[in-house]
Amino acid sequence: MTTVLPPPALNAPAPAPPDEPDGPQARTLSEHAYYQLRQHIIEGHYPPGTKLRVERLKDVYGVGAGTLREALTRLVSDALVIAEGQRGFRVTPMSVADLEAITRLRIHIEVDALRESVRCGDAAWEQRVRASYEALSTWEQPVSMANRAAWETCNRRFHEALISAAASPWTYLVLRMLSQQGERYRRVCIGLETPPRDVHVEHQCIFDAALQRADARAALALEDHLSTTLMMVRNAPAGTLPF
Repeated sequence: MTTVLPPPALNAPAPAPPDEPDGPQARTLSEHAYYQLRQHIIEGHYPPGTKLRVERLKDVYGVGAGTLREALTRLVSDALVIAEGQRGFRVTPMSVADLEAITRLRIHIEVDALRESVRCGDAAWEQRVRASYEALSTWEQPVSMANRAAWETCNRRFHEALISAAASPWTYLVLRMLSQQGERYRRVCIGLETPPRDVHVEHQCIFDAALQRADARAALALEDHLSTTLMMVRNAPAGTLPF
């Protein structure tokens, strides 16, 4: 059966990745509410399709209705929440077809950017890749529910470092949104028992090929890595996914 987490307790803190601008040190109540609600959506406290009632949630997060609507509107921009006109808000649905579209587009953009970076990256690029890989390695042996939020931050930085010798601001913007959309699916996969997956080995294959300037091998390793989450979701036993 699908496991649905209970609603968070009043003012329940969300797990905080390091150095995130929207974490617990957020500058405004709206930013803080946004960050907590975002994490609770990703963690499954509010399953896909759930109605998000402002009058109830403002008490859960200890903010006014206007502040909560600001946070929800920001989540609409992130495509994690859907605004339904006068009917309010609900959590964006999840589906295999949705993940297929996310994965296909991310592979198309990120693999091309990686190959170009591998070909033209300088010593500073190599240093960025090494530093981000070392930081990521501390959180993914193995990835667990307890360290997932911090791992997500380091995972994003590693992927961005890999393409940093060639990516434009638009490339980063699009890939960040795609990665963010994939986060709910990655979180679900952490809870799946099969098939076994070693994310660290996947990242190591990409890292090694990139620093060896083997752009074709790096591209294949990245494509396999990005496709694995989709494969796990497709092959998940019936009743183990929240959608």
